[in-house]
Amino acid sequence: MIENGWQRSSFCGGGGNNCVELAATGDGVALRESDSPAEVLVTGRDALLSLIRGVKTGARASGGSGH
Repeated sequence: MIENGWQRSSFCGGGGNNCVELAATGDGVALRESDSPAEVLVTGRDALLSLIRGVKTGARASGGSGH
């Protein structure tokens, strides 16, 4: 599933187990937390890019529970 191994976020402090990690897959991106490496979320590259752009600009998705 993982093509190039896992890369940790640049915000990971001290190399501990409190980091977000990403890896390329055949058709998307896999994400996990370093303290729970068996739990992997896979999404498309465009969806992840939209999420990151939204977080950076403070945008909120419409709908959902409002939490």
